[in-house]
Amino acid sequence: MQPFTLKVIEIIQAIPAGKVMTYGQVAQSAGSPRSARQVVRILHSMSGKYKLPWHRVINAKGEIALKDGEGGHEQRVLLESEGIVVSSEHKVDLTVYQLRGRELEDDRDWDTI
Repeated sequence: MQPFTLKVIEIIQAIPAGKVMTYGQVAQSAGSPRSARQVVRILHSMSGKYKLPWHRVINAKGEIALKDGEGGHEQRVLLESEGIVVSSEHKVDLTVYQLRGRELEDDRDWDTI
């Protein structure tokens, strides 16, 4: 497995309940700020195998990317079950719920996100 993929998996696994990160934020934290689409691919192909909390990763606008169908509904339900408010436009208030600073338990420099 590629080092970037491993870092992405570690970062997503570390997102606590009640918080979200954006695809770009995960990519930047994993060392490749222009790889948000790769984060999407990793989530799509590895969420089940690594039990990733995929629902805690949203787009840069704070929106659930899977608006239509079962996936979008499931993501909304999972986020709301953790206390995250999702608007009728499928948006999450990033000023309230986005993971920032040193909110993770390890020593990464999350302030650069």
